[in-house]
Amino acid sequence: MPQVVRIKGKHQIPPFRKLWKPVNQLLPNTPALTSRGNRPLQMDFEHHLKALVYYHLEERVSAQDLLQELRENNFAKQYIAPPKGIEKSSFSEANNERGLEQFLYIFEQLYNQAHQTLPTQYSEFGELIAIDGSLIDGVLSMTWADYRKGSKKAKSHLGFDINRSIPRKVYLTDGKGDERPFVSKILNPGQTGIMDRYYQRHKSFDLWQEEKKHFICRIRANTIKTCIKTNDIPKDSFISYDAIVLLGTPGGNQTKKQVRLVGYTIGKKEYWIATDRFDLTAEQIAAAYKLRWC
Repeated sequence: MPQVVRIKGKHQIPPFRKLWKPVNQLLPNTPALTSRGNRPLQMDFEHHLKALVYYHLEERVSAQDLLQELRENNFAKQYIAPPKGIEKSSFSEANNERGLEQFLYIFEQLYNQAHQTLPTQYSEFGELIAIDGSLIDGVLSMTWADYRKGSKKAKSHLGFDINRSIPRKVYLTDGKGDERPFVSKILNPGQTGIMDRYYQRHKSFDLWQEEKKHFICRIRANTIKTCIKTNDIPKDSFISYDAIVLLGTPGGNQTKKQVRLVGYTIGKKEYWIATDRFDLTAEQIAAAYKLRWC
């Protein structure tokens, strides 16, 4: 039974086999997933990943809903489910013991392929990576996902490739995990991280420059700045401030390395952007920061 291509809104949803083809080519070199106990795996990595892809592609609403599909839908029974089928308890066990190493391997390999294939946008800015952290609701049995009493949350730390509009790297911690240390893990030398105010930390601005990892980071308006040199601003520009500065309290948390600070107002909102991109115009820095939200 061929799978039908469905239309949702204005977007065509690709069929499962089209999405699965590049993954299937990677499976022979994927690290083997082995059972963590004495029982053999009831659902190997391939069938587990197939089930999760199918779950999201078909917009299932629960594990029970998915399992019913795997039992009753001819396509799902033939191409998605394990040869002997899968019961709820075994599926739950597979989810609890999912192969993180295997998932990350597939993710990284697919990104590398897409990176070489997709057209590059905004090449005048270089490689731009939007960086952010997001909380994910957890269940109480996720003992590692500390957040607050009676609440479990995990946090994803994501690097998004703005030039190709695809995720680049992702890390997972408990909900209290600090986001700023992941900037160095997400960025490669020469790339520019686009970040919001939470990532402001002056010793990080120094560290990233030492690592040759660039940043365009919004900072708090009341940040103390010591002006070293002002840059010329065109008369017709919306930019109100462009200077080379040291940020922070002298003798305290002040940056050791100089940064560029660009200020402007959009509507009633004021923006102060710290960066080490001395090669761009102030207008380009503002435009690059805006791409974080596009």
